[in-house]
Amino acid sequence: MENLDVMVLRQLRDWRQAGRRALLATVVRTWGSSPRPVGSIMALAEDGAVVGSVSGGCIEDDLIARHSRVGQQAMPTGAPARVKYGITADEAHRFGLPCGGTLELVLEFDPDAGQLAELVKRLEGGQLTQRIVRLADGAVTLEAAHAPAELVIDDTRLVNTFGPEYRMLLIGAGQLAEYLATMASFSGFAVTLCDPREEYRGAWSLPNVHLSTEMPDDAVAAFRPDRRSCVVALTHDPKLDDLALLAALESEAFYVGAIGSRRNAQARRERMIEHFDQTPESLARLRGPIGLYIGSKTPPEIAVSVMAEILAVKNGVALPREMAVAQAKEQLNAQTG
Repeated sequence: MENLDVMVLRQLRDWRQAGRRALLATVVRTWGSSPRPVGSIMALAEDGAVVGSVSGGCIEDDLIARHSRVGQQAMPTGAPARVKYGITADEAHRFGLPCGGTLELVLEFDPDAGQLAELVKRLEGGQLTQRIVRLADGAVTLEAAHAPAELVIDDTRLVNTFGPEYRMLLIGAGQLAEYLATMASFSGFAVTLCDPREEYRGAWSLPNVHLSTEMPDDAVAAFRPDRRSCVVALTHDPKLDDLALLAALESEAFYVGAIGSRRNAQARRERMIEHFDQTPESLARLRGPIGLYIGSKTPPEIAVSVMAEILAVKNGVALPREMAVAQAKEQLNAQTG
């Protein structure tokens, strides 16, 4: 599955280029609990077709009833509209919102097809882009962004920053890679698999995964990891894993890790320090053993633990090992201060 925002924008572009009326709904504020975070988007076509989501389904149903032929309603025209759901307890219950949950949407009617095409083109080209909507009339401008940013809305404009899809590079085409690639794909990552060993690569059967036969360090260079990329080594073979990991550590990848036991992870670090002039500081970002501890033994369970850790790092969640390191540093500072 591709990045959800890109999928929504691409479908909306196609509808508008085909001359179909459609709206774009964006979650701009939430109070209390809400099913979808600020910045979430969905598109609704005049015939009731929907892509993306802004809730668990009930708000989508209401939008379909109010703004499509399914509800025998004509889609509005003109400036964007701001609507709130869940203002009262009864309304929250009606729309399936958690207790106390309220959300506000901005609805843009018939977004410009050319602007949508340009936005999708930029995202497909890997460009982080701000979409700025003038609320008085719906006019849109696109600007390059240099870092991810939270959605901003005031009385005059809505600014939503869209990033290119997250990417994952897997080194090694074993059974674990198949499970991890599957989970990464439905989590919105574009997956590339690298394995120069034909005997492993030949049995690969997953669609929508780019296959590379290069040596792993060359594959990392070609992959060009950025801040929305992760690199995971799964071969257990130092000849394949080590140089690829070192190359990945020189990039902006938000996650770099390798499968293996604690003993193997320690041996890898010692090997890199001895033979590749690394230091404990230069290897600080190298994760291993990878995965959250869930008592996993089988390939699918290990893949769950690894994917969970990757998503936690992506989402900025403090993991037990980071918390332990931080606590140790605080204790050391307290003792020496």
